[in-house]
Amino acid sequence: MSGLPGLDLDAVTGWLDSTAPGLRRGPLQAEVIVGGLSNLTYRVTDGTSTWALRRPPLGHVLSTAHDMTREFRVISALHGTAVPVAAPVVLCEDVDVNGAPFYLMSYVDGVVLDNPDVLGRLTADDARRSCELLVDTLLALHAVDPAEVGLEQFGKPHGFLERQVKRWRTQWEASETEPRAGLEALVAGLTARTPEQQAPGIVHGDYRLTNVLYSHDVTRIAAVVDWEMATLGDPLTDVGLLVVYQTLGEQGMFGAAPMTEGAGFLSPTSMVERYAAGSTRDLTALPWYVAFGWFKLAVIAEGIHARYLQGKTVGDGFGSVGVYVPRLLDASRHWLDRL
Repeated sequence: MSGLPGLDLDAVTGWLDSTAPGLRRGPLQAEVIVGGLSNLTYRVTDGTSTWALRRPPLGHVLSTAHDMTREFRVISALHGTAVPVAAPVVLCEDVDVNGAPFYLMSYVDGVVLDNPDVLGRLTADDARRSCELLVDTLLALHAVDPAEVGLEQFGKPHGFLERQVKRWRTQWEASETEPRAGLEALVAGLTARTPEQQAPGIVHGDYRLTNVLYSHDVTRIAAVVDWEMATLGDPLTDVGLLVVYQTLGEQGMFGAAPMTEGAGFLSPTSMVERYAAGSTRDLTALPWYVAFGWFKLAVIAEGIHARYLQGKTVGDGFGSVGVYVPRLLDASRHWLDRL
C-alpha cells in the first residue's frame, strides 16, 4: 500500500504494468495534489515521467457524479482542440484494482489561483488577464462542434434543463444532512421558470477560475481540469455557474482570498459582458441560470458536508463547508426572484 488514502500504489503498479507495459520506468511514488473538495488527484512519478491520477472521493458517492470514464472520454476528445486539456494516458474501470475507477493523464505544470501566496504575486494586469482568458476559453469550449470531436452521443441535450433540476434535487436527497427550509419551494420555482433551451454544446459543468491551470506567468491557460460533470446540454449553465463562483471569489467565501475588482479581477458582470461579446447566445434568461448555479453548488456543498461528517474527506478545509449551504440556497432564491 502507498499509505495515501484512496491510492493503493502496489495494485496500481501491477495493473499499469499489465495494461500499459513499458510506460513505467521505475518504482511509483505519489502525493496528494491539494486543492478541490471533490475528486481526489495525486501526482504520480516513476522518477522519469510524471502523471496526474484521478479517482472519486472516498465514502458515499452520488449517483452519476464523480464519473472517471466521463472525464477521460471528454479530455480524450478535446485534446488537440482550442480547449487546453491534459493529455489522456490510460483509464481503469475495474473497481477491484483501487477501490474505484481511476485514470492517468499527463501532469501539467501550472498554477491554480486558489491561495493567498499565489494571488499575492499577481499584478492587477495578471488578475484581469486571468479572467479574460477564463472567459475566452469558455467561449472556445462552447464553440466546439461535439460531432467533430466524437462527442455527439456524450449526452442528451433535449430536455437538459428540466433533467438537471430533477437530477440535482435527487442528489440533494441522497446526501441531505438535515432539512432545509424552503428547499421544495425553490425547486418548484426553478422548475416552473425553466427557460427555453438554446442550441446545445459541450458543457463543462463546474467551470471556474480555480478549475484551470495557468502558466506560471499567467499569460495562458495550460489546462482546464475537473471534467467530471461534463455533458452535452445548454452552455449557459456554465455561464450562470461562473457568475456564482466569481461572486464567491469576490466575497472570499469557502476560505478563499477575495478576488476583487480593486485587485484587477473582472466582476461577474464584466465576465458576462465579455462572454456576450463573443457569443451569439441570448442571455436574457441568465438570472435563471445563475439561480440554478447557486442551487447546484448548494447540493455539491451538502454532499461534501455529508462526506465530512462520515469522516471520508482527505485534506483540510472541509469542516466549514456545511455552514455555507443555507447561504447558497438563499442566493438561489434571490436570483430566481429577479426573473
